Amino acid sequence: MRLRITLTLLFVSFLSFGQQSVGHLTIFSEDGDKFFLILNGEKINDTPQTNLRVEDLNQPYYNAKVIFADAGLEAVSKNNLMLTDVDGVFSDVTYKIKRDKNKAGKMKMNYFSSIPVTPNFVPASNVHVIHYGQPVQQVVVQQPQTTGTVHQTTTTTTTSGTGTGVNAGINVNGVGVGINLNINDGMAGTVTQTTTTTTSSSSSSSHTNHSEPEPVSCRGKMAMSGANFSKALETLKNQGFDDSRLKTAKQISQSNCLSTQQITEICNTFGFEENKLAFAKFAYDGCTDPKNYYNINNIFAFSSSSDELNDYVSSRQ
Repeated sequence: MRLRITLTLLFVSFLSFGQQSVGHLTIFSEDGDKFFLILNGEKINDTPQTNLRVEDLNQPYYNAKVIFADAGLEAVSKNNLMLTDVDGVFSDVTYKIKRDKNKAGKMKMNYFSSIPVTPNFVPASNVHVIHYGQPVQQVVVQQPQTTGTVHQTTTTTTTSGTGTGVNAGINVNGVGVGINLNINDGMAGTVTQTTTTTTSSSSSSSHTNHSEPEPVSCRGKMAMSGANFSKALETLKNQGFDDSRLKTAKQISQSNCLSTQQITEICNTFGFEENKLAFAKFAYDGCTDPKNYYNINNIFAFSSSSDELNDYVSSRQ
């Protein structure tokens, strides 16, 4: 009986883990007409787009209205736009806008596709991404599409003893989860839990793959103004994950000249040393005062990171 209860609780736990509490919405214009999106009366983008993705939407339904930058095109609305499947599980939903061939100026917005929500999904470079609930001054993530497999194993062990071994496999939303339990029948003993999760994700695009963006050439130029840099720094701090923060930081460096001090402040927003090093190397070519770049070594906890940055700087001189 104890064994059945334990397995049931584990299954419910992994099932809850596999389900997403937010959905994503992508709307694109088949004919390249730029538009503004309004969800439940809230304007989402300040700049008109042709391919817009809104992430982390927490409602199963939204009333959507699309207003076009071309005043000659009629606005189009869709009530109860659904972000969940028939079982109430949030999805990554795409809608397509196109012109009505039978009536000039009339537009249509129809359902196009839906896929399960994929963690760490990287959109195509031509998609403008906005994270719902965060400031709208989001940037377009210009990263190549990737294909990969992630393996994760977690093992927790307490005390020693003997028990009954149980193996179980669970498939949750396309994620294979293997469970190995050793449960002691007595009041004290060993409870060893090993969880192995394997996820595979792939994406493709009809567009030509883009290499990582290069910073602008800033030798002898003025660095980003204090006011604009403060806004950029605030946007970085609002990013929930280090990987998202690194992508945004690279976008900022690609479009603006930065001083060594500003690059140092951006590096300090990262929680992981490897991301600090990655951005410090990326931003070097866009630095206004490279002669002071050695000061960035002070942010690193490991001398190996300082050595790697120094070697990189030397290779770029």
